[in-house]
Amino acid sequence: MSDPQRPVALVRRPGPRLDEGLVTHIERSAVDHALALHQWHGYLAALQSTGWDLLEVPPADDCPDAVFVEDTVVVFHNVAVIARPGAPSRRGEVDEVEKAIDALGLSVAHIAAPATLDGGDVLKVGTTVYVGRGGRTNAAGVRQLRDILTPLGATVIAVPLHLVLHLKSAVTALPDGSIIGYPPAVDAPAFFPHFVAMPEESGAHVVCLGGAKVLMAADCPASARLLEDLGYEVICVDISEFEKLEGCVTCLSVRLRDVGTR
Repeated sequence: MSDPQRPVALVRRPGPRLDEGLVTHIERSAVDHALALHQWHGYLAALQSTGWDLLEVPPADDCPDAVFVEDTVVVFHNVAVIARPGAPSRRGEVDEVEKAIDALGLSVAHIAAPATLDGGDVLKVGTTVYVGRGGRTNAAGVRQLRDILTPLGATVIAVPLHLVLHLKSAVTALPDGSIIGYPPAVDAPAFFPHFVAMPEESGAHVVCLGGAKVLMAADCPASARLLEDLGYEVICVDISEFEKLEGCVTCLSVRLRDVGTR
C-alpha cells in the first residue's frame, strides 16, 4: 500500500523482446537488454529518491514496447482514460494497466474503436490538454478524448504531428507551464504559448517531479544547463537504450498525483 501523501508512478519492466520494439522515425540500432534493464532501475531510483512511490504493472513479455507504459493510459483529475494504441501490436498492453488503475480507485473511461490514442500524444498543462494528431492517434481518438475530458474542465487542443512519433517526442512542459521543444522536431510551435527552444532533441523531454525538480535524459548537457539557469533542479538519467526505440523519460512511467484511494 502506498503512502496516500506521496505521488504514485506506474512503471513496467522491459521484457525479453525489447529489441523488437517499433521504430518509425529513426534508424534501428541494436538494443542491449542488460543495459536497458540497468537503466530502467536507475530511472526508478530517480523517481523514488524524489518522493515517488512506484506501482509496477505486471510484465507483458510478448509485447516488445510494453515498458513505454505511458502510452496505455491518460489520467486527468480522478479519471483514467484507457488508451487504444495506434499500433495493433501494442493493444495487448492495456488490460493489466487497467487492473492497476482499478486498484488505485480511479474512475475509468475507454477509447473505443475505430479511435486510436497513444498516451504519449497527450500533454497536460493545467487544464489545457494538447493532443498530437499523428501516426498513432487518429481524429476519432482526439474527438473521444475531448468528449471525455471537456466535462471535467479540460480544454482539448489538437496539434498536427508529422516529424516525430508522439507529441511528447517533440514538446513537454516545465513546472511553470512553459512548453519546451527542439525546434526541428516541432511541427507547429505557434500552438504553444511561452515556448522555450532547447538546443538538443532529448532536451525537449522532461518529467516534472515536484517543486523545481525535473527529470531529463543524461545526453543533453546543454539543455540541462539551460534549465538550471532558469532555476530548476535537474536530475539526469541515462536512457540511451530506450532512446534507440524512440523512447524518452516521459514514456517510461505514468505519473499520478492526488489519485484518491491507493
